[in-house]
Amino acid sequence: MRILLFGKSGMLGSCLYENLSEHGHSVFGFTSSDGDITNTRKLKILFEELTPDIVINCAAYTAVDDAEKNQDLAMKINGRCTGKLAELCKTYKAVLIHFSTDYVFDGHKKTWKESDKTSPLNIYGESKLLGEKLIAENMKKFFIIRTSWLFGENGKNFVDTMAVLGKEKDEVSVVNDQFGSPTYTKDLAEKVIEFFVKKKPILAYGIYHITNSGTTNWSDFATYIFKTLFLETKVKEITAEKFNRPAKRPKYSTLKSTKFDFGMRPWRKAVKDYLRKYFIIAPY
Repeated sequence: MRILLFGKSGMLGSCLYENLSEHGHSVFGFTSSDGDITNTRKLKILFEELTPDIVINCAAYTAVDDAEKNQDLAMKINGRCTGKLAELCKTYKAVLIHFSTDYVFDGHKKTWKESDKTSPLNIYGESKLLGEKLIAENMKKFFIIRTSWLFGENGKNFVDTMAVLGKEKDEVSVVNDQFGSPTYTKDLAEKVIEFFVKKKPILAYGIYHITNSGTTNWSDFATYIFKTLFLETKVKEITAEKFNRPAKRPKYSTLKSTKFDFGMRPWRKAVKDYLRKYFIIAPY
């Protein structure tokens, strides 16, 4: 099977590229410099030359706060260009696997299923929702996978940030009133390959929610990281309002999978496995 992957250098894209290669797939990975999804002409050439069976789109504008002042760029990359990519997939008869976010919801209730009404609170969420809508309008053979609070190799993430701050500071202020499910890119990539990268997928096309199991808030998440790393750093709990970031986040954004049980392990075990690769961790 021939797979075209965009966003190869990112946190999720690099993990998928490595895993797909190990599984023996013919995967052609591109970064933003050699496979820019905003360049429609170049994209068409890639489709013509590589004739992919599956296209995996990990390319995205992910700077949530910066999106508030760079609205057009976020809408272009996450929205309009994603729509153009879907058009090409339809033309060349390729299945599209695209990743979206918990931020398409407004956070007024504790868990969110695939069919729930979307209502993003920030520009990033709006741009990702636009991408979802344009995919659905332009083709039928697609999988949109919503996930949340990603951490993993090759990208800025909360786990790495806390590990660094925990060694540098005696106390760290962390938000305590936003709740979600941390998700390890390695676990997500494995499930995507297992269930969606197939000549004849066993699941129906559409939207799916995939995260590691369990819910936490950012301050408890940080506390677990410090404890696992034997760090005595104190967590000062603060509200999102006091933290005052440019982009408003949903209070509750736990994604519930109602279409299929992907068997994702608890987020604590995933975090511990990730930390074990790079740090000395506590034996529990």
